[in-house]
Amino acid sequence: MSSATSAQLFSEPENDHQVMASWERFLNGDEGGADALRRLIDDSWRRCQGASVDPAIYQAPPPIKENSLHSLQTECSELLTASTPVMAAARDFLAETGTVMVLTDQSGTILNLEGDMSTRGAAEDVHLLSGANWSELACGTNAIGTALAVGHAVQIHSAEHYCAGIKRWSCAATVVRDPYDKSILGVVDVSALTESYNRLSLALVLATAGRIENRLARRTTDGVIVFDRRGRAIKSNGRSSTIIADLGIDAAVDGPEGLSSISLRWNKRKDSPVDLPDWIRREWVEPVIENGEHIGSVLTLPNRRGSMLAGSSRGSLSAASGDAADQRGFEKIIGKSDVLMQAVGRAQQLAKSRVPVLLLGETGVGKDVFARCIHESGALEGAPFVALNCGGFSRELLSSELFGYAEGAFTGARQGGAIGKIEAASGGSLFLDEIGEMPLDLQPHFLRVLEEGEVYRIGENKPRKVNFRLIAATNRDLRKEIQSGGFRMDLFYRVAVTSINIPSLRARSDDIALLGEHFLTQLSQRHGMPLRTLSPAVLTVLQQHAWPGNIREFRNVMESMLLTSGNTVLDVDDLPPHVLSPLPAASRLPAPSISPSGSVAAGPVADSAPSLTSLENAEREVIVTAIIKHGGNMTAAAREAGIAKSTLYVKLKRFGIDEQLKRSGLDGLTRGRQDTAV
Repeated sequence: MSSATSAQLFSEPENDHQVMASWERFLNGDEGGADALRRLIDDSWRRCQGASVDPAIYQAPPPIKENSLHSLQTECSELLTASTPVMAAARDFLAETGTVMVLTDQSGTILNLEGDMSTRGAAEDVHLLSGANWSELACGTNAIGTALAVGHAVQIHSAEHYCAGIKRWSCAATVVRDPYDKSILGVVDVSALTESYNRLSLALVLATAGRIENRLARRTTDGVIVFDRRGRAIKSNGRSSTIIADLGIDAAVDGPEGLSSISLRWNKRKDSPVDLPDWIRREWVEPVIENGEHIGSVLTLPNRRGSMLAGSSRGSLSAASGDAADQRGFEKIIGKSDVLMQAVGRAQQLAKSRVPVLLLGETGVGKDVFARCIHESGALEGAPFVALNCGGFSRELLSSELFGYAEGAFTGARQGGAIGKIEAASGGSLFLDEIGEMPLDLQPHFLRVLEEGEVYRIGENKPRKVNFRLIAATNRDLRKEIQSGGFRMDLFYRVAVTSINIPSLRARSDDIALLGEHFLTQLSQRHGMPLRTLSPAVLTVLQQHAWPGNIREFRNVMESMLLTSGNTVLDVDDLPPHVLSPLPAASRLPAPSISPSGSVAAGPVADSAPSLTSLENAEREVIVTAIIKHGGNMTAAAREAGIAKSTLYVKLKRFGIDEQLKRSGLDGLTRGRQDTAV
């Protein structure tokens, strides 16, 4: 990357005073700029002035109403579906950093936010909220609006904003493009108050947008066949014939004659397909309704080759070599350490049955990859694998995503209704990540599905039969959640019939070299960059790091090094700051042991603060263990320790843990002064 290009991409906080002076002169009609003012910013200011944007405004326009937002989110459902797991992964790393991640549509209207709840108050003050529009016309120069205006990544810091009320923010954003026609679908943005400026936030949004586009690309390779009102196939896309051949069906749809061999019959009274061929699943068929009249239907044929891509965008443990699309089951898992092999062996045994499995482990260990491996090893080839993150939606959206809904069930509901994830998983596996986040009032409804094998769509009175294997995952102690009233005991015993404890990365440091080689190979190909290798010195540092974010953190450290270093061999100097400050002895605990029941136990804390009583030492041990377990997320750590968050901070100082965090680098992870990653 040339210095000229870098100067245009990145903000320079040290130039803030000169930029502010340039802004004041600009508003007073002085055309002369300053060396500190980037051309990107100068061009944006001029666009804003030409559009008569008021430089005195202090917030975005008010958000659109809730029903309008729901309709917009429905229109953007494909983008939201692709981005939800990626942004949910960001939640764990952005917590306590003073940073939020934002997803918008192509107009700059915010669809979803994740990140540090402590920043939400300041975000609300400027209307950085779902439903608010952040285009340049609405808010002047800002990362979201300017990225949309120029069509590429931008970083906007403090005084570079055009409007006075937004100058206390620092933001980085890039566009998300349709992988088919390259049109702009929306924007991914990372925003924080000025003091939390981080040069690497630009790499974070680039990586996040890339993962969303990759997920979209897998979806666009599905086959689609359109039928008229009489059930005759009239049009198909180019993938349909290949997918039908993959299913072993003797039919071709490349021309009119091939299409005529496929037809659908509809029960007009019930508005549902009947007498479907064995190779067509009911959930693949959606009616097309216009003005209450059934005018046709669409058959979507899932691309099974694409759906078997190794892992997902977060915590991937995909194999380091070979075609991932050709790998099924546990071949995708990288590593040879004893603790990992024990978990893999148990998972292989359980994959042979269809009993529910509960995956236990810290955030970022790859529970989603284990879930897919269990599915692919135990299910028939082609059986659906449907994943849903229970912590990635509001209560209302989770309900509709899980159970589906009938037409007219609520304002903004899609014509013809929508199938839920439970129905979509019938015949295969349903993976519910973060099941401990499922709202308490939804739990009895889901329990009824498990007990009776039936699901009711929202707004319908007739049940639909379902048959799926449940795989759930959590990093919470569900028994403690039961005691606190946050999780139902009867649901716990249905979900946790069997369990698997997935080890943390620090418990299998022998796998670091293999994982490093894998991720650098994968990421070099994704970003179109030369292959990089790790030096022996940097491998030593990586093996000694505590990895509170586990595989997910490791992957993003690899991506950060790849994107920010020009060296062929990556060395210690290329590491993000928080990795260069390993945990002191008192914090290097053995990995928490999670029993099949979900209870957590940790080894003793070494080198306790000298002036503490034995009771205080025990309390200190509990707090340090909770902080490490939750990757520096103080809210989760306080909940784990059973104390208020304010009390936690008091005890951090009393027990000397705050200084320990500063030395270890976890302080940067929790307060946003160091690198953050998805």
